[in-house]
Amino acid sequence: MRIKLTESEEDTRNFLINLPLFDSFNVEELDTLAKHMSYVHLKRGEYLFVEGDKGNFMGFVVHGVLEVLKKSETGENIVIARLTRGSSIGEMAIIDKSTRSATVVAVQPSTMVTLTDRGFDILADKSPGLGIKVIQKIARLLSLNMRRTSSKLADLLQSK
Repeated sequence: MRIKLTESEEDTRNFLINLPLFDSFNVEELDTLAKHMSYVHLKRGEYLFVEGDKGNFMGFVVHGVLEVLKKSETGENIVIARLTRGSSIGEMAIIDKSTRSATVVAVQPSTMVTLTDRGFDILADKSPGLGIKVIQKIARLLSLNMRRTSSKLADLLQSK
């Protein structure tokens, strides 16, 4: 039985449908997931979070561009990634609830759809199977990111 969604939740579900991460989810699962997510709107120059902040949500870029910044040994912020529509950020926060490992700032007005750690916990309590499916997808994302980072590190070390 389909659950009733608000207009915002329908927009969230329709966005999620188009993300490869959720291509194996059925409409009912996406409806349930959408009920536990919310939108964050950022102005140009506004921070989504700062390195060292408590990590309590993950998100997906709906529109706009964000940069991921990491402090160097000299204290300078270095751009390590640019996030555009469909990109995810903050997955580790759902898993380990540690502090943020980087800073994320909007370089143009941007909108994110987010899932808080509390929202995920409620979702997993109500729908354990769906919670497991979400965790599996997050684990795949983290694995892909780690492989990408390892390759970049190997290239960097080889060029020295």
